[in-house]
Amino acid sequence: MTDTPMREPTFLVLTALAEESRHGYAVIEDVAAMTGGRVRLRAGTLYAALDRLRTEGLIEVDREEVVQSRLRRYYRLTGAGEQSLATETARLRAQATIAERRLQGRRARLGGATT
Repeated sequence: MTDTPMREPTFLVLTALAEESRHGYAVIEDVAAMTGGRVRLRAGTLYAALDRLRTEGLIEVDREEVVQSRLRRYYRLTGAGEQSLATETARLRAQATIAERRLQGRRARLGGATT
């Protein structure tokens, strides 16, 4: 992964896999829950992202099982994926801190007005 900011869907997929391994549909559900339904990944988009993240070494297959005659593949974060997610999280936190400070300064200059 490069030093460029991570696209939101990538960040969300890695975040969904940070706590535990998940299969594709569980990733879709978790992303929707994390974003309050704002982001709803489509299956085709998700599986293309999962393939890309595997190629980049950020995730790997944890295990596979057959459920109702269908293969269910579980994915997990690799060490590189964990580091990449941590780096992006720190970048976003730093940007949010700057924005919060500037908003506080604006409100102080305007006497508490928000418009």
